Amino acid sequence: MTVAETDPRLPADIVPRHYELVLEPDLATCTFAGTATIDAEVAHPTDTIVCNAAELDIDDIRVEAAGEVVEVGELRLDADTERLHLTLGRRLETGPVRLVFTYRGTINDRLRGFYRSSYADADGTERTLGVTQFQSTDARRAFPCWDEPDRKATFAVTLVVEPGLLAVSNTAEIARETLDDGRLRVRFAPTMPMSTYLVAWVVGPLEVTDPVDVDGVPLRVVHRPGRHDQTAFALDVGAHALRWFAAYYDIPYPSDKVDLVAIPDFAFGAMENLGCVTFREVLVLVDPARASQPELQAVADVIDHELAHMWFGDLVTMRWWEGIWLNEAFATFMETACTDAYRPDWDVWTTFCRARAAAFAVDGLATTRPIEYPVVTPADAEDMFDVLTYEKGASVVRMLERYLGAERFRDGVRHYLRRHAHANTATDDLWRAIAETSGEPVADLMHGWIHQGGHPLIELADTPDGPVVRQRHFTYDPDAADERRWAVPLRLAVRGADAGSRREIRLLLDGFEAPLPVDVDAVVTANVDSSGFYRVVPTPAMLDAVADGAATVLNAAERHALVDDTWALTRAGRLSAADALATVERFGAEDDLTVWQALAACCAGLDRLVDGAARRALQDRIRALARPALERLGLEPAPGEDDRTRERRATLVRLLGAVADDPDIVDACRHLLDHTDATLAAAALTVVAHHGDADDFARIRRRFHDADDPQTEQRHLRALADFPDPALVADVCAATLTDEIRSQDGPYLIRRALTNRHAGPVAWRFVAENWDELVARFPSNSIARMLEGIAALDDPDLADEVAAFLADHPVPQGDKQIAQHLESQRIAVALRRREAGPFADRLLSPSA
Repeated sequence: MTVAETDPRLPADIVPRHYELVLEPDLATCTFAGTATIDAEVAHPTDTIVCNAAELDIDDIRVEAAGEVVEVGELRLDADTERLHLTLGRRLETGPVRLVFTYRGTINDRLRGFYRSSYADADGTERTLGVTQFQSTDARRAFPCWDEPDRKATFAVTLVVEPGLLAVSNTAEIARETLDDGRLRVRFAPTMPMSTYLVAWVVGPLEVTDPVDVDGVPLRVVHRPGRHDQTAFALDVGAHALRWFAAYYDIPYPSDKVDLVAIPDFAFGAMENLGCVTFREVLVLVDPARASQPELQAVADVIDHELAHMWFGDLVTMRWWEGIWLNEAFATFMETACTDAYRPDWDVWTTFCRARAAAFAVDGLATTRPIEYPVVTPADAEDMFDVLTYEKGASVVRMLERYLGAERFRDGVRHYLRRHAHANTATDDLWRAIAETSGEPVADLMHGWIHQGGHPLIELADTPDGPVVRQRHFTYDPDAADERRWAVPLRLAVRGADAGSRREIRLLLDGFEAPLPVDVDAVVTANVDSSGFYRVVPTPAMLDAVADGAATVLNAAERHALVDDTWALTRAGRLSAADALATVERFGAEDDLTVWQALAACCAGLDRLVDGAARRALQDRIRALARPALERLGLEPAPGEDDRTRERRATLVRLLGAVADDPDIVDACRHLLDHTDATLAAAALTVVAHHGDADDFARIRRRFHDADDPQTEQRHLRALADFPDPALVADVCAATLTDEIRSQDGPYLIRRALTNRHAGPVAWRFVAENWDELVARFPSNSIARMLEGIAALDDPDLADEVAAFLADHPVPQGDKQIAQHLESQRIAVALRRREAGPFADRLLSPSA
């Protein structure tokens, strides 16, 4: 092999400028024919052309330069590198060149490239559609191209389809004609300059809503027949988002239309293809009357996330895949800001604390990684799509915004987008733009947060020289901590002179220790609004703030952080399980949804540590905490009740019924499955599944099959993994290898089954015994996500078995994530080994 062949980047000799793509899909045979006419520039004289292609049969190649046809001496398609090598009869000089590829391919069933999806129509007949999913490196499976994000070009797509099929692509349709054979030739307008991974088309027996005019931009929802009544919410969210982002960025929407396309089979949650945004059905189609609050918010969040990308990702794109966080972290941050503007009553910035907690859970591992790190292969790129890119990235962006102030931050983002429109960037380009508008040394502040893994633990302490604030590297395994440090923009709140009042102190901690300008016992929180990406060791004063009446001193985000930090310190061995329970029990007067979600998660974690009489004693303590909170709300929703209150009730019902095994709640839930409040019905379903028998299993399985909206379908499918009978869970795991359960859903159902207290080991045995078939069937990006569930398998012997198996069965697309899952499992094993006995003794002692 030559150096050029082993270089992960394509040679820079040829620069594509415009693609004319003609695709002729045959949905009956699941094949397609294509013609790709590529106008390019020869940047450096060359007698070879190297581009990307994979799984394509090339029938003909024509090269034209300087007004004549250039002979192609040799064509070689390398399946391993997914590259097409052309050796030319003469050298090309600098200037324009045109390449015309004629080729054929298969519309595959692997949910990547140009693939097929299907649904059963009203008569039960299976209908097929052709869909594209090109991120990260799968455009090459649909047309020869320079499949790298910085090889931007314009694209004009033409689709030749059977009559009666809908065809959509990135841009507006500009012409259609009927061919002699009855097929339709549908042409779409050229796109703006963009990366290959954003090209998209969808063809099939689909319907589309009438367009909504959003300040001159037509917005539609594309869906399977019979789902029109589930499109209004997406149209409303999408219209709000387009207007909100155009105002925030101060840049008009950069294309000519937006279609939100609901796909029955989709490996990701959604994909930000310019103007042709594709989604799992459950994340775009919804009937608000039948959806729970979290389900409704998920739709809004994902639509907002993808439309944020139209500017931050599509208009301005990362130069190479290590910069994918620039796309995804900012879209996650912007989705939250936009949803907050759309539904202020949802209080989504408080809910965002849960996303931050998910990032903390991984970033506290020795196997964490920096937000940005070198990416070489396509497998490396796939491994970037994780909680560190999205949730940690968004959390540090939020921290920067709160440090600079919302307006200064926004001005920097606008400056960045204007300067780099239609171009590619690296992380330093963003910091430079924000620094120029804010006057702050942003690159210095952010370097450690982006380029090193982990995060700090902040501790306040009294010393002989006075109070100090310290940072140290937080890890769940104390032996893995090292001397790394960060520039930490601390925001501390100090109790004021009046009851319930407080004032804020700001301090940039860029060393390991700094003087604290107030007494330690005056500080009620060291992370105001929980906006800093760091953990805090709770002080007695912080804990007393809860006991004194948290709502008057600490806001909900800060209370959530107190609970989440306590559980993290317990997992790390700095606090005991008994300490964690004592902290939880301080929250008897709590009235916020997000805080109760943290309390419920902590209780569930404690519940996994004990069995028998000790577990029953813990459940009594949980009931004593949660029952009064539910009684204050009442089991029945009140007229006009807000969404967060309804979800708080549901959280308490799940905690009492599925963790504390409260017999009254379990019995009540059997009568709530069809409640008109979908949020309460969803909670009841979880409880019934946790205590259900074979008859309940069969009933919920029927409801899954009979569902006519995505939320009801997915809710009942997930519940099948929660049953306590291992045989029933084994049955549903086996169903993931059949057509009963879509391949997009199977990995996540197995992940849930792995966390089942009673059936997790059975689910693991299923994975191990059917590994090859699972890997072949499921989308490649989902295998690492499926294995996240192993962290709940805290039996030492089983943990050793899992580790040995995965050592022999590597997953290149997720090796970093799988290493993290295995470490999380080791931490769970160590926690149980360390705490189970002492915690049981404390629970059963007379003084408990």
